[in-house]
Amino acid sequence: MNEKEELIRQTKRAFDFIQKLYMEVSYMFKEVEGVLLEEEEKFVICRPQGYAVAARSSVGLEPAYIKFWMLRKMAVSFVPEENTSQKQGKTHTLMDDKLKTLYLRVILDDKEIEQPVVHSGIFYNFTKKSNSRWDRYEHLLTHIEYNEHRVFTNPEFIDYEDMHLKFKGRLIGNNLYDLNSSEELNNKVIKPMLELFRNTP
Repeated sequence: MNEKEELIRQTKRAFDFIQKLYMEVSYMFKEVEGVLLEEEEKFVICRPQGYAVAARSSVGLEPAYIKFWMLRKMAVSFVPEENTSQKQGKTHTLMDDKLKTLYLRVILDDKEIEQPVVHSGIFYNFTKKSNSRWDRYEHLLTHIEYNEHRVFTNPEFIDYEDMHLKFKGRLIGNNLYDLNSSEELNNKVIKPMLELFRNTP
């Protein structure tokens, strides 16, 4: 096999692997979604722009932006059905200090981690600043990803504030490849997330 043929083969294998990894992550999100919908709070997945993950992405040609061509981090969030409404395929969840949400974030690659991780937990105690143009929680989801280094300085005890709003959060970390069954996903991700939600005032 010559060098060109090897490059063609490796390119195809690389994209096949990434596509399979993305599919597995999507299955995990959907499995969590299905379980949470059956809980007493009837959690629904937030839809900022429809049924999709929140992520930072780019198609810019500047070298600093090329690393965002491929999604390395993505998140979904869930709210109790009574706290949201759906219009035209999007959810509308008003933010206030009584709102609590579930947050599930996957980091496939980052210089600060040794292997892919899943962070799961809650956001709560939202306070919108008077000059903020945001009223829906869904506006916040992409903002969080674009400000990840400020929001997730300490994922276990988040206390974030900027010119738009402030909120608190608590996330629990697990290695993605340690979640090899529905039982492990339930015991390590879903149950601890629900416990935080129900026991945090």
